[in-house]
Amino acid sequence: MSHGSVSYDYSGARVLVTGGSNGIGYGIASAFATAGAMVTVTGTRASASDYQNDLSAFTYRQLEVTDREAIKVFANSLDGLDILVNNAGASLPGGRDEWDPDVFDKSVHINLLSAYHLSQACLPLLSQSQLAGGASVIGIASLTSFFANEMVPGYGAAKAGVVQLSKTLGLSWAKHGIRANTVAAGMTETRMTAAMKNTPEYNDPIMARTPLKRWGQPADIAAAVLFLASQQASFITGQTLLVDGGYSLAC
Repeated sequence: MSHGSVSYDYSGARVLVTGGSNGIGYGIASAFATAGAMVTVTGTRASASDYQNDLSAFTYRQLEVTDREAIKVFANSLDGLDILVNNAGASLPGGRDEWDPDVFDKSVHINLLSAYHLSQACLPLLSQSQLAGGASVIGIASLTSFFANEMVPGYGAAKAGVVQLSKTLGLSWAKHGIRANTVAAGMTETRMTAAMKNTPEYNDPIMARTPLKRWGQPADIAAAVLFLASQQASFITGQTLLVDGGYSLAC
């Protein structure tokens, strides 16, 4: 027996994870599926087979999260929903400079506006949820929600907005039985961050500032999401949980 281990039973829960085909989203979707949930993930490619990861544990749906009409059609096609995880996001979209006004707008659209529009489209479904502890909208934020990074002005502004959006949804949607919270992910090991982790010039300062002396794993972020969506967190709403190994503790 593993002392201090925690497990969740999400049997029957209907979960949607945007951008769930890779990285942190895939880790979150996998954790919910392991806990018994019925998980739908979205991605931009035509089918699940177009991805390297095995998505057979989930229902895969193609969705362009910047397309408002597509979001409405998608939400209307769902039979029900208990937990929405707004994970889809990207920095430097298309590898372009976010100081370019058009790229800045694109980054904010991907990382913030899509979360608002999908949450709003799913409100009728979430309002009907009978999940113990209430339905949940979980945002995925970043350390750039709190610290400036001049390379990604659009991404940082959007991720700061995700934190504020959770506060507003937590206040406004409590009357619908819906809680809204955010997990702010620190430096997490994914394919997207592999170049940084494998480059001492970037990795060494990160490790020097991180008290726990390791990079996060998608499972670390997933654990926080499962807690916030659970009955054990039924008195928590409008909050942001930093999962960063202590990086934010020091200046």
